[in-house]
Amino acid sequence: MDSPDTSFLRTLCSLRWLATAGQASAILVATWLLGLDLPLLPLWSGVCMLALFNLYVQLRVHDSDPAPVTAFGHILVDVTVLTWMVGWSGGIANPFGSLFLILIALAALALPLRWTHAVAAACVAGYAVSAVFGLPLHGGYFDSMSLHLWGAAANFLLSSVVVLVFSTRLAAALRERENQLALLRERFVRNEGIVALATHAASVAHELNTPLATMTLLADDIAEQYVDDPAMQEDMDTLRGLLVQCRERVLALAAPAEGARSRARVSIGNVLEQWRLVRPTVHLHRNADAPLQLALDPGVGHLLQVLLNNAADAGEQTGHEQVDLDIRIRDGQLYGEVRDYGPGFNANDAAHAALPGTLFNSGKTDGMGVGLALSHATIERLHGELWMRPAEGRGARVGFRVPLAHLEANTP
Repeated sequence: MDSPDTSFLRTLCSLRWLATAGQASAILVATWLLGLDLPLLPLWSGVCMLALFNLYVQLRVHDSDPAPVTAFGHILVDVTVLTWMVGWSGGIANPFGSLFLILIALAALALPLRWTHAVAAACVAGYAVSAVFGLPLHGGYFDSMSLHLWGAAANFLLSSVVVLVFSTRLAAALRERENQLALLRERFVRNEGIVALATHAASVAHELNTPLATMTLLADDIAEQYVDDPAMQEDMDTLRGLLVQCRERVLALAAPAEGARSRARVSIGNVLEQWRLVRPTVHLHRNADAPLQLALDPGVGHLLQVLLNNAADAGEQTGHEQVDLDIRIRDGQLYGEVRDYGPGFNANDAAHAALPGTLFNSGKTDGMGVGLALSHATIERLHGELWMRPAEGRGARVGFRVPLAHLEANTP
């Protein structure tokens, strides 16, 4: 995102080209059509200097220091050239002397208050110098009053165009910057909540470790008591698997936070196996060429489980307990899409079906609104993308895209 000062410098460049063309046209019209006796050498020198300076600025605007002092220096050049041009073409009698006001207006839109005051002082000084030392106009086919009136009319039209076009552009750039800042503030508040949630989760993980170990021992004891009951053994195996999964999650939460790169990676196949253990009644249909051995960032594994759980919950509402998963690698990107068979949403309301990006804001009555908020944070951290679209027939399709370069995946 460009800074407002860089956008202002570009606006000044565009204005300067307009001023160069306008000054050259004014010299030609005044000498050829109006017959005024103007000092051509000083005036054309001013036009050439302004054009050369603007060419230099246009080539260096991307490398310029986006600071108010830089913008003030550029405006100071404009004030100096305008003072020179007005002074050599009538001085205080030149109706285009009011163009100093445009520079003050542009500075007021884009610069801090003290720099705006400096621009205003420079413009007042420039107008005063051109008025005191300016050369009067000589010759011409019209009297001085008629020239002044027609010049004032042309100046009004020119000023109106400049204020309308360029001030509107600057205001739009400032509004866009405010919107970006508001979005960054929302993300900062959400990320603060995620950090607080992670700290609390690590504390609770230590408290849950002992009860989970006790439950695992009890499950083993109960399984030994029902060795001859195949149905009970199958249930106890499922229970032990769930307890092992819970214990692994708790240990992961309690581990020291040493950054994303130090965390153990998980493969897509392991993520799907863990999800099937939690949702055994939901039929999962995936593409045959899914990269099951691809190692994922734990955040992406969590994102995949969240999307699968949400799709399963949506399908259970309509009695269609099926989830379709399409996950593949293409053009150095990992693409994943989960399709559910729930009630879905209308295509016309797709704009209102945005995925929540804040904590504790869930569309489910029993949801905490944490899963998708964490998923949004993961996608942003990995420079990916998350989307939601209506599915053919009924249901919805929720997908994500993550660059493999940011995943730093490796085969275990």
